[in-house]
Amino acid sequence: MPAIVSNQLRKDVLLRNFGGSFALTAVGLAVALLYGGPAALAIAAILAILEVSLSFDNAVVNATVLEKMSPFWQKLFLTVGIAIAVIGMRMLFPLIVVGVTAKLAPNEAIRLALEKGDPHTPGTYGYLLHEAHPAIAAFGGVFLLMLFLDFVFEEREIKWLTWLERPLARIGKLDQLSVVVAMVVVVVVAYAFAPAGKTDTVLVSGILGMVTYVLVNGLGELFEADEDSDEVQNLPGIHGGAERIEQAAKRRSVGQLATKVGKAAFFSFLYLELLDASFSFDGVIGAFAITSDPIIMAIGLGIGALFVRSLTVYLVRQGTLREYVYLEHGAQWAIGALAVMLLCTIKLEVPEVVTGLVGVALIASAFGSSIVRNRRGLGSDGEDAESHELTPA
Repeated sequence: MPAIVSNQLRKDVLLRNFGGSFALTAVGLAVALLYGGPAALAIAAILAILEVSLSFDNAVVNATVLEKMSPFWQKLFLTVGIAIAVIGMRMLFPLIVVGVTAKLAPNEAIRLALEKGDPHTPGTYGYLLHEAHPAIAAFGGVFLLMLFLDFVFEEREIKWLTWLERPLARIGKLDQLSVVVAMVVVVVVAYAFAPAGKTDTVLVSGILGMVTYVLVNGLGELFEADEDSDEVQNLPGIHGGAERIEQAAKRRSVGQLATKVGKAAFFSFLYLELLDASFSFDGVIGAFAITSDPIIMAIGLGIGALFVRSLTVYLVRQGTLREYVYLEHGAQWAIGALAVMLLCTIKLEVPEVVTGLVGVALIASAFGSSIVRNRRGLGSDGEDAESHELTPA
């Protein structure tokens, strides 16, 4: 009987978190079938599976941000955020890139997209988007690199790869080191990797990626600090007395992290959307290797984005990141690897499957290390042992 109840609860949890994604998937695949027949249905399904399988690190990193936001903003992430991810990034973004780089009017860019020309033929939609890849990769690669550097340069109580994370945290005490490293990387990539005639484009795009990260991340932290300060100042008495201060502290404890509201939550939401955009840059361009039809591409990648969002919320609601404490570390190292490979694609051909497999391998290893740690009896607040190293899953 208990096993039956447990299975039913598990089904209810999965239905609550993924039910909407399954329903919209059925609608999307039906549209693909009506639009282009069985072949279009198969291509949309393949794109969706690739998007999900290669974006698990995206879900884990998003969950670390989302779990600190209020339920209201978490719902927006699944509603408004989905619209931005599917319509904005998977449909409008390629059109905007082609329109800007080729200096086309919006209606002309749409017409070019619907022609479904061969991506290898100059002047086609896919070809123009591929030509814009160096700028896209520079922006997204540097944005993700800044995220990774800020993580590894920060002193943390819990460390996964202690032999590497400890010295990085030590040198990270140098103020603005992540900005310095990112700037050096931008200059090296622009002058060593950029195709002929696109050095300035790569340089400017990389700097814009860095500025965007610093601005959005900084504004989020600024408003979060302001709201924390207002909460303490509005408590009765001399800052509310010990009891109220203790209550405020408890609301920020490990068990109750969803506290961001107002402006801080808004900028965290914006930060999440930029993260999703950075992760999806290579996927959108890489999808042209499978199809040049923008409708099928939007359906397939959109379905994948739906499941990645649902997986993010599932990780938050289940407390997975607090139970398996090295998952965030694995995802951050996967981001670092993705950032490097994305920047390398400015000059080299790196199959998307390779980037996905590297991310999956790192997260799987982090998951395995977390299981080993939990079996040793170390909770999420326990002191980290010197022997915690990379443990294959």
